[in-house]
Amino acid sequence: MWKNIVLIGMPGCGKTTLGKILNKELSMEFYDMDNYIERKTDKKISELFEKGENYFRDIESLACEELSKNKNVIISTGGGVIKRKENIDFLKENGIVIFIDRSVDDIIGDVDISKRPLLKEGKEKVLKLYEERYLLYKNYADEIVVNNKNIEDTKNKIIDIYNNL
Repeated sequence: MWKNIVLIGMPGCGKTTLGKILNKELSMEFYDMDNYIERKTDKKISELFEKGENYFRDIESLACEELSKNKNVIISTGGGVIKRKENIDFLKENGIVIFIDRSVDDIIGDVDISKRPLLKEGKEKVLKLYEERYLLYKNYADEIVVNNKNIEDTKNKIIDIYNNL
């Protein structure tokens, strides 16, 4: 199998946590896109957002293009990666896109939103982002996996999807 596993979803849905677990389970290299961007630019995501969301999204699109050229890797994307269709097109070239669907209440309940640039405004902002993005996540996904707080079940569903490609 040489397909990438690409995880999309809201900030706080479990993409990075699942990516790290899958990395160990499947012995595939793991890329957290936000960390990749921070290493490449030598700036924090929050610093890049200070220059404007479009500035950050341009950098994010370059990261999608670069990371999508890999084979047999796991990529945890940023929550807003779906805001540009070109990003999904890049990621689908060598990958299966899996939407990690998690309820807003679960996200708000256990995510430190003060560390998330687009979520600092609190619950209302999370709800607004969810409403803006949910259909995009669903429409761009090849598969949808619900993360209802049982990370083991969620991981197993992703592995089943990958093994049945």
